[in-house]
Amino acid sequence: MSKGPGLFSDIGKKAKDLLTRDYLSDHKLSVSSVTESGLALTTSTVKKGGYSSGDVAAQYVYKNTFLDVKVDTESNISATVAITDIVPSSKTIATLKYPNYESGKMEFQYFHPHAALSAAVGLNQTPPIDLSVTLGTPTFALGAEAGYETTSGKLTKYTAAITVTKPDSCASIILGDKGDTIKVSVIHYLDQSKRSAGVGEIARKFSTNENTLSVGGSYAIDSLSLVKVKLNNHGSLGAVLQHELAGKSLVTISSEFDTKALDKTPKFGVCLAVKP
Repeated sequence: MSKGPGLFSDIGKKAKDLLTRDYLSDHKLSVSSVTESGLALTTSTVKKGGYSSGDVAAQYVYKNTFLDVKVDTESNISATVAITDIVPSSKTIATLKYPNYESGKMEFQYFHPHAALSAAVGLNQTPPIDLSVTLGTPTFALGAEAGYETTSGKLTKYTAAITVTKPDSCASIILGDKGDTIKVSVIHYLDQSKRSAGVGEIARKFSTNENTLSVGGSYAIDSLSLVKVKLNNHGSLGAVLQHELAGKSLVTISSEFDTKALDKTPKFGVCLAVKP
């Protein structure tokens, strides 16, 4: 476990990732390589329906500095620079985008054995401000976050959460959407490598009295293959098969369909990540 409670954005993330990550609905090919100097280059091509897009990304790490630059087929450029320990136990992150440069932001994160703080401000004339704080330990933490819009002088969001973490499980409660939704999630690991796990999540939206119950899990067939499944009370069933090839290349096959409308065409996605 980490030495502190972690950032507010980490609360409930493990359960969310197990229920959403790798469930693809498009075709993607990714090729990565690393130079002797430590520069990592990745080229990705995505085909969704009859439309194809792609991007080229470069990542470089030098001492306490991380640089990531990405250019896509529509000439959008994004760059992220992260520097650790400008102030002890901190990380400073700058995100710049072009041509949508007004969406850039500057973020400061501070970590303490019993607290974590994050503050982000937009890089424009009327910058939005996001603040979050988490208090506790690696096993128990509570936190809150808020967003403030300087143009209107109003809060755009406020969220509160609590989490309990054990070596083989994690439970979280998140009250979000300005108090309109509550989400409870539990994840339990079945092996020490944490590749096999079960997860359950229930979310309620008070304004519409709508409940969503989702269950899922992952199972490591062997050291190279992993299967994931998920199902919710609205009839959405999804499955993922991942297999590691030689050289740590990874192929991911995903399918999702509506069990209440079997006449609809299922969603199907595949991703091949090649690492020589």
